[in-house]
Amino acid sequence: MRYWVGITDYDWFRFLAVRPELLEVNFWQPSAGRRPVTLESGALFLFKLHAAHGGWIVGGGFFAHYSALPVQLTWETFGIENGAASFDEMVARIGRYRRKAIDIHGDQVGCLVLVEPFFLDEPDWIPAPPDWAPNIVQGKTYDSDVGAGAVLWSRVQLALAKRLPIDHAIAEQRYGKPILVQPRLGQGAFRLLVTDAYERRCAVTGERTLPVLDAAHIKPYAELGPHRLDNGILLRKDLHALFDAGYVTVTPSLRLRVSRRIREEFENGRDYYALEGASVRAPAPPSPPPSGEYLLWHGDTVFRG
Repeated sequence: MRYWVGITDYDWFRFLAVRPELLEVNFWQPSAGRRPVTLESGALFLFKLHAAHGGWIVGGGFFAHYSALPVQLTWETFGIENGAASFDEMVARIGRYRRKAIDIHGDQVGCLVLVEPFFLDEPDWIPAPPDWAPNIVQGKTYDSDVGAGAVLWSRVQLALAKRLPIDHAIAEQRYGKPILVQPRLGQGAFRLLVTDAYERRCAVTGERTLPVLDAAHIKPYAELGPHRLDNGILLRKDLHALFDAGYVTVTPSLRLRVSRRIREEFENGRDYYALEGASVRAPAPPSPPPSGEYLLWHGDTVFRG
């Protein structure tokens, strides 16, 4: 199996390593001009420090999704999962790499979203593979079955087995044999996955202005709705607010319904009633359409009729 060893900003690593509660992290690139690697969803992604900090491999995660986002939206999506304590700190760090003033709305960063991140204790840090060239600036692909890649895979497995609160059989299944895992998405990965699956267009209106689009859960996470693509619809922010409040819903046949309560409670809503019965666009295959089960739940439980 192919996996990636990516060079890691030390400040990014140090900030995140003391936050083991995070379910995902954004391994961002200061520029979105060139994607550093193409990986299958669930592939292992390891963190390697710069040579100035010893060049050790110090942790990793599992690849979920790649997307390019404006700097402002990247912070809104991931917050401290970007490896910075504040938005200003992140902007300053991007500026140091790009060596110019940053336009937070126009400049984009590359977002490599990783789930189930792990950070090794310093005694368990792993030396770089012997074939690592000093002129590598982003990272390198390895094969878990061949040469240095197989050796490194085994060392990562041993380091993880010391820290995971699971029995050996599960550890061997999860980390021993080279397999792709089904990544459990966090909120940020969910937002990016839904946004890109819907081609950055509102599923109802076709609106393309990215700052006013939201990835809406059909069944809320607080109600045990998963961070999963078939539990999401990309909506304009006002429609998202109405959807969450039960003033609009989407039928399993992918039609929009608008509640009479908008008129009764607000004496308004002409623009929304014009959308009654509108077709709701599903993502193009192979992305799954919105789940009929979750849409029925929303119509029966949330919609205000």
